[in-house]
Amino acid sequence: MIEADKRKAIFLLHHEGMSVRQIARRLEVSRNTVRAIIEQEGAMPKTVRQDKQRIDEELLRRLHQECEGRVQRMHEKLVEEEGVQVTYSTLSRMLRELGISAPQKSRCDHVPDEPGVEMQHDTTLYWVKLAEQSVRLVASLIYLRYSKRRYLQFYRAFDRFKMKCFFHQALCFWGFSAAQCVIDNTNLARLRGSGKNALIVPEMEAFAKAYGFRFICHEIRHANRKAGEERSFWTVETNFLPGRTFQSFEDLNQQALEWSTVRLENRPQGKAGLIPAKAFEHERSYLVALPAHLPAPYRTHHRGTDEYGYAAFDANFYWVPGTGRDALTLLEYADRIKICRTRECLVEYLLPSAGTRNKSFHPQGLCAPPHKPHHRKQPAHEEEKQLRAIAPQVSAYVDLVLKTPGIYRHEQLRRLLALSRKITPQLFIKSVERALKYQITSLPTLERIILLYLEEGTELPSVEVDQSFRDREAYQEGCITEAPDLSIYQTPPDHE
Repeated sequence: MIEADKRKAIFLLHHEGMSVRQIARRLEVSRNTVRAIIEQEGAMPKTVRQDKQRIDEELLRRLHQECEGRVQRMHEKLVEEEGVQVTYSTLSRMLRELGISAPQKSRCDHVPDEPGVEMQHDTTLYWVKLAEQSVRLVASLIYLRYSKRRYLQFYRAFDRFKMKCFFHQALCFWGFSAAQCVIDNTNLARLRGSGKNALIVPEMEAFAKAYGFRFICHEIRHANRKAGEERSFWTVETNFLPGRTFQSFEDLNQQALEWSTVRLENRPQGKAGLIPAKAFEHERSYLVALPAHLPAPYRTHHRGTDEYGYAAFDANFYWVPGTGRDALTLLEYADRIKICRTRECLVEYLLPSAGTRNKSFHPQGLCAPPHKPHHRKQPAHEEEKQLRAIAPQVSAYVDLVLKTPGIYRHEQLRRLLALSRKITPQLFIKSVERALKYQITSLPTLERIILLYLEEGTELPSVEVDQSFRDREAYQEGCITEAPDLSIYQTPPDHE
């Protein structure tokens, strides 16, 4: 492209009478260029860029909304799902020109790094949609600072034991660890102090020593000390979570593992285009190699067995082989439990999926035990659903029964459903309506009401109150107390 000043000089020399050949020789441009500039009168040509590739604006706006404005995730979906071969720079330019997105400032500062010296760990909270339900989860991510390898997992709750399990899984997956791990001033690993004066919990210090590293806390309000970790969470927010669907908690962690250990490891990182998988091959000679058979972390629980041979753990019940009822020791690992008696492992169970409650388990390959656990909870959700479907009056009575504290209300709903199947629906509804009027929750009393309706065959009279009760000695003794609230008995139900 000829500069504006040179174009103007060519046009002025032409007006002064200099030939095209002389202008071309003096200014060292071709004669064809000189002729073109003279035709344009020395002005810069106004050219409109003709894009070789066009993408539907509605498609871009839809993907921008699905991916929550994350351009990198939009680029992946365009290439992999829509089949549009477009470069990232072209896509970002199109979005800026259409006014869909604006460039964002970098979140962290760059910090020089050295191979094998440092890894970083942190956690953060996310609201993630699992099967159309938003769930609050803890994301735990570890980051190798030099090679930029990452390992991501999600937890419903994160404590010191979960932190140990996460480090074990991540470091055993890599097979190596760095010499130090930078963390914030979390109480999971820090006992007291902060920054360089922080004292690590002896339990976590011993754990880190077994894996060949040590914990280091950065100074307060100096999160850039682990800028790579902070940038990794930004990548999770902008690239992993947008535009993906998760059917379950296990599906979420499986996708997080594939994304962090496969996709990111083979994708160029930063302006230098560093590929973590290749950089790790160079860094591994500087890292600490882990032992071949490093034992997984576990924590101990003490349990007994009920009369049917079940031990309770985490709201579920596990059958214990044998006939003895001696004290048991449960070893909880990240994905399984071992039940031991006097240092002997009796049985091992895989932990059920997150959220499983009130279930009983027995070893695979054996017949199911003949009895259920003694303390197993038996809610009456199905019975409640069937009762509410009978009539609005029955549904209102179910609400009254559910106000009863304790587990008796579940048994009462089951007995109430059985009673409804012994008599006609009209008689049952009429009896329940009277019990609701007088706030009666006792099932024997409800049965007596049903018998009275069967004997009388007509409507039962209202309860007559002897107004002379105020003259009784017991009433006189209690008259100095506050009067009870009897409004619920005086106001008839809405359906009457």
